[in-house]
Amino acid sequence: MPHRVAVLALDGLLPFELGIPHRIFGRSLDPVPGNKGAKLYEVVTCSVRPPGAVRTDSDYAILVEHGPEALATADTVVIPASYELGPVFEEGRLTEELAAALALIRPGTRMVSICTGSYVLAAAGYLDGRPATTHWSSADHFQRLFPQVRVDPDVLFIDDGDVLTSAGVAAGIDLCLHLVRRDHGAAVANEIARRTVVPPYRDGGQAQYIHRPVPEPQFATTTAARAWALGRLDRPIQLRDMARQESMSVRTFTRRFREEVGASPGQWLTQQRVERARHLLESSDLSIDQVARDAGFGTATSLRQHLQAALGVPPTVYRRTFRASADTP
Repeated sequence: MPHRVAVLALDGLLPFELGIPHRIFGRSLDPVPGNKGAKLYEVVTCSVRPPGAVRTDSDYAILVEHGPEALATADTVVIPASYELGPVFEEGRLTEELAAALALIRPGTRMVSICTGSYVLAAAGYLDGRPATTHWSSADHFQRLFPQVRVDPDVLFIDDGDVLTSAGVAAGIDLCLHLVRRDHGAAVANEIARRTVVPPYRDGGQAQYIHRPVPEPQFATTTAARAWALGRLDRPIQLRDMARQESMSVRTFTRRFREEVGASPGQWLTQQRVERARHLLESSDLSIDQVARDAGFGTATSLRQHLQAALGVPPTVYRRTFRASADTP
């Protein structure tokens, strides 16, 4: 059976965000021969009330055909942002209606928020003691309202296993693509990204989108250095070599890189190499040693350590997970 995704539509919702799960999950198709073209997810939209109209932040309402009972059958619940959260946003407290709806969710269901939908997860206790993110403009308020949550305002999304949160608006696309990638591999996620005309993986975090009252006096970027590095991931890359591509000092380059990307050059390089390794493990028959060399990790031991840290599994297990189904008649 397809993985069932329930999208909870709350009054004051943003139509764009409501459509993200339907676009990403609803268009994910099985690539395995013999089952090719079958939908990998079933996506339903539900309300906290019986079927009926739900207000949006625009000049129209939407008609939702499922009530809260749909939450009881979901494998994943997605909560997009709403501008009418009332006591959830003001006091960190669920309304009786919302609490009753969330109580229907089965233990172990994967919980996902887009933008300020994270307020609902936090008010329900799903984020207690856990890392989470939200729209950068609400991060300070979110942290004051929910001090028990470890808020990271810089990232596009946070995957904490069974609970995932994203930054504002379009970061919901990044998070949903990440879930498809996690569930079914990079090839399926990349195909959805191509059809949606978005990058399959966006570099950096929210830092590059935050308005700063005092603009930087210079306009140099690190784009050329990143493009240069991506073309030679299989070779050693020194920080000074990347800085040289932009004619900057190492110190200036490092500062500028972190401002634009939301991560250090070393962290970014590791992320790109992990993605290269994942692609090779899924799409080629190269040995683990060769994958390690082509991805720039040098040795199988180094690849194993980095993949374990990033994904929680060693290369052989990752390859077996995403290649076994393709070999099944």
